[in-house]
Amino acid sequence: MTDDVVEVVREGFARSDRVFWLDGGGARNWSGRRSLVGVLDDDDVSVSFDASTREVTRHQGGRDEVVGDDVFTVLEEEVARDAGDAGVHWVGCFGYAARPELPTRPWDAGPDAIWMRCADVRFFEHPSRVREEGRGPVSKGPVEDRDLPAWYDDAFGRVQEALHAGNSYEVNLTYRDRPAGGLDPLGTYLRLRATNPAPYAGLLSHRGTHLLSSSPERFATVGLDRVVETRPIKGTTPRGSSPEEDERLRHRLATDPKFRAENLMIVDLLRNDLSMVCEVGTVEVPSLMAVESYATVHQLVSTIRGRLREDVSTLGALWALFPAGSMTGAPKLRTMEVIDAVESSPRGLYAGAFGWICADGRADLGVVIRSLYAGPRGGWWLGTGGGITVRSDVHEEWAETLWKAQRLRDAASS
Repeated sequence: MTDDVVEVVREGFARSDRVFWLDGGGARNWSGRRSLVGVLDDDDVSVSFDASTREVTRHQGGRDEVVGDDVFTVLEEEVARDAGDAGVHWVGCFGYAARPELPTRPWDAGPDAIWMRCADVRFFEHPSRVREEGRGPVSKGPVEDRDLPAWYDDAFGRVQEALHAGNSYEVNLTYRDRPAGGLDPLGTYLRLRATNPAPYAGLLSHRGTHLLSSSPERFATVGLDRVVETRPIKGTTPRGSSPEEDERLRHRLATDPKFRAENLMIVDLLRNDLSMVCEVGTVEVPSLMAVESYATVHQLVSTIRGRLREDVSTLGALWALFPAGSMTGAPKLRTMEVIDAVESSPRGLYAGAFGWICADGRADLGVVIRSLYAGPRGGWWLGTGGGITVRSDVHEEWAETLWKAQRLRDAASS
């Protein structure tokens, strides 16, 4: 099955610079086991958004035409042309600066959003997973042995000042690394999926912009019943090197007051976000702080859902939820201002959302974490980070950013 998918994607790269593979091979019971593959021809439509110029450009038949200044609005108009057609999918991503009215910085090395229309999506069903994700080797070591860079120590200190001043309750502090340039997108992605399978894994390629994801986190789904669901991750520990250590770390994640406080604050934030677009009384939390285990990490995950009001469209709901609260902190707007002041580089596609939107109103998007990405005006990037509260320790937080990104660095350096 995987060989068939890879061959289709490889053939796609040979004839098009607009290709996607939303990979179901690392799925969980809650995420489905189907891969979506699409290859766009010259006459197919795609759109891109540049936050620095606030221009949405429509690409078709060799023509590039500026068609608006809000990618959510333009995408909604484009999707509406095929209203009700379940065979048409828009696949792509919103970068962190896709809503430029928020305190974000344009990426500049590439578009801040890309979306591709495909009426000829190929589907591949993957077999059910029969075992828990195995542990893999991750070089982590004792946190006290980590070299803490001065710039991270300074950024952490400024975040603590904001927290103690009451400007935020939790800040997701992140940074970018630059792995080796000249990576082959498909080859690099295949190495990544082999060592770090995930429910929101996939490969997007659009005119020199590439996103290679192994993300475990759901940004949002919208169903035909108009129920919207989000599954924020907040709270992470590495996998242990032995079954005993692994279980100890899993138990710590489930019970530690710091991790639980981090998760609860984001749950409250998303309950508020959903209440803005959902029918009164429908917002619920069917799962609070469940532990999910992946190849390299244990994650603390909650599920929040509600039913959209009749006057709220799928794109309207995605706009209201964006960016993911787990990638900002709480309260969202003020915390994004803190992030903009503290982080030294724009996030680009990292901390955004990617996936598919269907013309019949359904949608399924993951959060852009555990991902490599590249733009046509620069090399490759990876982002990493974590949630900071007043109880956070700078050495532990720095170590967490390293082992979260280890599989990405391995894939980029092989």
